[in-house]
Amino acid sequence: MSSNRIRLLIAALAAATTLGAAAAVYGQAANMWDPSQLPETRGTVKQYTLSPRGDVDGLILNDGTEVKLPPHLSSQVVYAIRPGDAVTVRGLRARMLPLVDAASVTNDATGVSIVDNGPPGPGRATAETVLTGRIATVLHGKRGEVNGVLLDNGTILRLPPPEAERMQGVLQPGQMVTVRGTNLVTPLGTVMNVSAIGTSPGQLTEFTFPPPGAPKAKGGPKGWPK
Repeated sequence: MSSNRIRLLIAALAAATTLGAAAAVYGQAANMWDPSQLPETRGTVKQYTLSPRGDVDGLILNDGTEVKLPPHLSSQVVYAIRPGDAVTVRGLRARMLPLVDAASVTNDATGVSIVDNGPPGPGRATAETVLTGRIATVLHGKRGEVNGVLLDNGTILRLPPPEAERMQGVLQPGQMVTVRGTNLVTPLGTVMNVSAIGTSPGQLTEFTFPPPGAPKAKGGPKGWPK
């Protein structure tokens, strides 16, 4: 290996280490600061503002004040705060504009507060596990193909459509199922990539699609939901 290539590799490793350390420090700093020490703005929500992707990235109050929020809080904002709600905002106010960079927003009626502690980390994958639950509803892909189910505890099970078609007798609302697969736990919920399914722990049907050892196509095996 040439000396130039070695130097480039060392530089890349150093940069990755620095970025990882910076992310950890940011996470600690975000949890350290108390937003109640920031200036307070009160008002009534007129409407949401949206990012180009459709995420809620702020609020407009009835007096025209624009409240900026990071898009990763979109789901929390929609569930906790609605147009017409009176809110208390803590954040930095602009000098010349009716604009607030919010660190927290509280619904005055419910007392629910949304605090920006930084973007969530990546989902956490677990080892293969077995779980039992009742099917609440069947999930579909864009072409109407069955590609999973939602359990009544909120867990999403994902199956390759060919296997879902093969197991359609089991994949019925109200049916108790036992599955084995790999969980992915995210801030928005839990999803399992299923490798075997049945009506009881002792009667699991192993999936054969894709065949063992088959190379994965770009974007996932053919038949998996995009």
